Amino acid sequence: MGVRYPDLDGKVVVITGGSRGIGAGTARAFARQGAAVAVLGRDRAALTAVAEELRAGGTQALGLVADCTDAAALGSAAERIEQDLGPVDVLAAFAGGDGYPVPTVRETEEHWRSVLDGNLTATFLTVRAFLPGVLARGGGSVVTMASTAGRLPSGASAAYAAAKAGVLMYTRHLALELAGAGVRVNALAPGAVRTERTAAVMPPEVRAAVAAAHPLGRLGEPEDIASATLFLASGASSWITGQTLDVSGGRVIV
Repeated sequence: MGVRYPDLDGKVVVITGGSRGIGAGTARAFARQGAAVAVLGRDRAALTAVAEELRAGGTQALGLVADCTDAAALGSAAERIEQDLGPVDVLAAFAGGDGYPVPTVRETEEHWRSVLDGNLTATFLTVRAFLPGVLARGGGSVVTMASTAGRLPSGASAAYAAAKAGVLMYTRHLALELAGAGVRVNALAPGAVRTERTAAVMPPEVRAAVAAAHPLGRLGEPEDIASATLFLASGASSWITGQTLDVSGGRVIV
């Protein structure tokens, strides 16, 4: 079962990008801690499956369709979650992606804007939608999703790197702004994680090469990211805010 965080029992947790991969794995991890969990994303069937799986295990769970670049959709989701589960204690703003290599000479304005919207603006809109409830709670934890691409140059597109670097600075700024209100804000910066998506686009030889680029010699698993999220959401990290936790198998060593 892993580490137990008793203070997460009964907490209300929202996870964007929760239909599969890291988000779904994190939802399962919070459910095992006794939290009530709402997963948001764009794939209705996948969200329904995750929510039904959690409910079958005895968890209060919602699966809501919401595009995290759509402020109105996020606002409606926040109202529904607060009505059904209560004010939010933990927000995991994990929606994002599209970090595939695109040489800048071939980058288009449309793709650049799409990547920044889907990662940086989506994080801002998600926080803005749920923060009033967290503040009304009198404190809580926000965990944002960055990437090693926002920490050092990599094979990802410049758009993705810029977006994730922006998430890191937004996280630091927000942490300072909200510290007096008892809200902690931290970021995760994963390396390459083995999800359904990466398995579909990476042939075995590519996966082996990417794994070898990480000093610990393997790809990450969704559970690695979920475990770090539990720590940052719990009282075990009560004196940590404005930090970036590199969950990257040693890919980033400062």
